[in-house]
Amino acid sequence: MKTIAVIPARMGSSRFPGKPVAKLLGRAMLEHVYKRVALSHAVDATYIATCDEEIRDVARDFGAPVIMTADTHERASDRVAEAVADMDAELVVMVQGDEPMTRPEMIDAAVEPFRHDPQLGCVNLVRCIDNKADFYDVNTIKVVMNQKGDALYMSRQPIPTAPPAAQPAHSNFSHTLAYKQVCIIPFRHKTLLDFARLPPTPLEQLESVDMLRLLEHGYRVKMVRTKFNTQAVDTPADLERVARLMESDPLLASY
Repeated sequence: MKTIAVIPARMGSSRFPGKPVAKLLGRAMLEHVYKRVALSHAVDATYIATCDEEIRDVARDFGAPVIMTADTHERASDRVAEAVADMDAELVVMVQGDEPMTRPEMIDAAVEPFRHDPQLGCVNLVRCIDNKADFYDVNTIKVVMNQKGDALYMSRQPIPTAPPAAQPAHSNFSHTLAYKQVCIIPFRHKTLLDFARLPPTPLEQLESVDMLRLLEHGYRVKMVRTKFNTQAVDTPADLERVARLMESDPLLASY
């Protein structure tokens, strides 16, 4: 299966304007994401999709191919769909540009289910939540799944209800059923183009979660669990936290 990765990025983040080019351990954050994704054995090519000339120029400086897109997209998945509309690829892996702790093994694992299920259209990585800060953080997308590991719902609110030992006054998150979305999302090419053609849905807009458009239209989204812990960068404080985490793990800062 020909597989390409696309990293959507824009300067106009409401929580952290300009974050793709913010410096992280001496490099633009976007460079860390691009170079980590390009290490995956499952990916044949990696691109950056953006509507911003500043991001284009920075990306070209570190050697990344760039696809310019419209500046009207509210959803990252719509931006990626435009970028790959005419490309010859069976799988498209969307990796958010604010995930600098991405490991190539995570992409390999997310792509693997497509090799065994020709009907599968979309996969998300998911990891257990092991601390109350992530569980109650609206920037962390929480996921509940069925017994087959398919997504039932995603929310920025804390779902499912935490047991008493994990309520805000406590810190014990062992034995909970809380999981978070990790924004490494492979689509079958057709499914991604379907996504872009589908009308936005009420819950998608309420939660500001791309995958709810697929779920509300009856598509299956398979969740694949990862053992790797990641931290998305949504705020300047997150950037500082990620810098400390990456400094403690040399593999995350080497290419």
